[in-house]
Amino acid sequence: MPHPLDSFFAPASIALIGASRDHEKIPGRLLAMLRKNEYPGRIYPVNPNYAEIDGLTCFKSVAEIGVPIDLAVIVIPARAVLPALEQCAAARVKNAVIISSGFAEEGGDSAAMQDSIATLAKRTGMRISGPNAEGFFSQMQRVAATFSPAVDVKPGVVPLVATAKRIGIVAQSGGIGFAYYHRARAIGVAVSYVVSTGNESDLGAGEFLDYLVQDASTDVILLFIEGIRDVDKFLAAARRAAELKKPVIVTKVGRSGAGQRAAASHTASMAGWSAAYDAVFAKYGLIVSNDLDEALTIAAVLASNPLPKGDRVAVVTVSGGAGIWGADAVALQGLRVPELSEPIQAGIKQLMPSYGTARNPIDVTAQGVTSGGLQKSVDLLTACDEVDAILVVLSLSSEVRKPFKEEELTPALAAQHKPVVFYSYTVPSDFARRELARSGVLVLTGLTHVGVAMRQLVDYASFKLPRPADEARPPAHDLSAYFKSPALSEADSKALLRTAGITLPDEVLVEDKGGLDEAVARVGFPLVMKIQSPDIAHKSEVGGVRVNITTKGEVFLAFEALLDNARKHRPEAAIQGVLVGPMARRGVEIIVGTMTDGTFGPMVMVGLGGITTELFRDVVYRPAPVSAEEADAMLNALKAAPLLSGFRGAAKADVAALAQLIADVSVLAARHAAEIAEIELNPVLVHPEGQGVTIVDALVVGRK
Repeated sequence: MPHPLDSFFAPASIALIGASRDHEKIPGRLLAMLRKNEYPGRIYPVNPNYAEIDGLTCFKSVAEIGVPIDLAVIVIPARAVLPALEQCAAARVKNAVIISSGFAEEGGDSAAMQDSIATLAKRTGMRISGPNAEGFFSQMQRVAATFSPAVDVKPGVVPLVATAKRIGIVAQSGGIGFAYYHRARAIGVAVSYVVSTGNESDLGAGEFLDYLVQDASTDVILLFIEGIRDVDKFLAAARRAAELKKPVIVTKVGRSGAGQRAAASHTASMAGWSAAYDAVFAKYGLIVSNDLDEALTIAAVLASNPLPKGDRVAVVTVSGGAGIWGADAVALQGLRVPELSEPIQAGIKQLMPSYGTARNPIDVTAQGVTSGGLQKSVDLLTACDEVDAILVVLSLSSEVRKPFKEEELTPALAAQHKPVVFYSYTVPSDFARRELARSGVLVLTGLTHVGVAMRQLVDYASFKLPRPADEARPPAHDLSAYFKSPALSEADSKALLRTAGITLPDEVLVEDKGGLDEAVARVGFPLVMKIQSPDIAHKSEVGGVRVNITTKGEVFLAFEALLDNARKHRPEAAIQGVLVGPMARRGVEIIVGTMTDGTFGPMVMVGLGGITTELFRDVVYRPAPVSAEEADAMLNALKAAPLLSGFRGAAKADVAALAQLIADVSVLAARHAAEIAEIELNPVLVHPEGQGVTIVDALVVGRK
């Protein structure tokens, strides 16, 4: 099925607006790159100062060309861009790439010019990439619409290609996008597309991701992003990638930014400004990497291997020390390096000298290379069911000797029984890279990155897209009466939650001493008393909580003490009274909350709760709403997860009830996103299995 961007990436004709004869300048380099990469379509230079450029007729304007144009590449001063785009629209040019800078990145009037470009795109239907972009490169159609030297073609140099699968690259930094391409070529990873999105006046990273997800020639996708502007398109593309099981590796930069937010709840204050991005990436199975070489290693391993069936790794080496190091690298990532069974060891021992070892890591020794033991060990391990992946650790510095025979290695790898990853602890020679590339081998040189990549391969193989949330539970209710003010006290918050269908303990708000007797009779001993004010979010910080009260005398003394503490620490606070409730049974303390992210909207969070929540920051976020199944997966991702599963002989907690509460709160936050900014339930006490949960404290913050 055709994609709207087909004519963008595979244009039959290109108008180069601002073309130049000077190949040292960007306009001249653009034309040179197109021709060096043997662009098969028609090129029309546009510049009123020339009659011809490099043997091509040069036109004064796009209107003079007189034939249909699929793509205009624009590299002229910023203030001339909009008039040029108007001419393109009048000539019915389908797509444009604006290389020119000097727009939103400068602010002021320059930002207004970019807004005008976006308006033009919507009005005319012309699809526009940039401004401030480095263009794109389509390896498949040989379209080098970029000035990047990474796509330069050197006469007589045969490209190194080791993978049949290709990676596609989308980057909001042109420099980084083409750096990925440059490094991928150096190790033999085939590339389908590289696209620099620039300022994204029209086309954004989400729409380009969508193109690569549906593109049959792209098998693995690399993303480099600072932020997402076309959120809906990005999320739809991420979901489609997960459904198709097409891996997406993403690097999100800007994590060290301030990200300061005025937040009443722990949920939001702990988030950091990239928490929502990480939550979205986790939901759709995007593989996160914060290092350029690591990201490329992950992409390389994915592009050259099948997915594993488990986490057991065999390490095969020609050097004992290097093999142990390789085993450590994967074990540090939580992968298993199991000792092989006696029959398998016996088979391997026949392939090596007596001083080798077959236990795992397997040291066939240097002699095993020349005797064929290395190859035969790999063959045996690819066929056995005791390991799920193989890491081959060896030296590939020789300019003349080959450690494998192509006719033996190629069929073993082509069968794609399991991943076989190759790491060289010496700098691999060009000879070795090219010889092994014939068999589909990528040689990697960063052992830590290899360990991470193999871990990510295992995790990606087991990833399943979570089922959608049940948005009919809890039933919808009108909550508008609770949002007369953005600040709600605990009592107000709990009243809202009860109305919304969330189960809470029975409690009484007491405004004066006269109401204490009735409250005690209703609640019973032991009980808890807490000061109530929309201006006091964290009551324990002002001495506003009394627990385990067992007599009426204590009740009356606590009432006066709570009021006095509140007036002392927060004299300006509006005091509603004291909330009297039952003392909760013991349970595992968990925090459940929601926050609103400026990009992705409502997020739901769960973590280790209580007063130490912000100290340990053991929390997991996901976009709201989530299903109970996805909430259960969030709980399993916590470091504190063992506390819920019967840690050290304790009773197994009611995880099902907790997961359903998380799901219900997430639906509430998503349904009322226009009214609710934050929800926090902290702590939620999770009782033994079958006994449910108790919400001890609650805070709801309305949108301002």
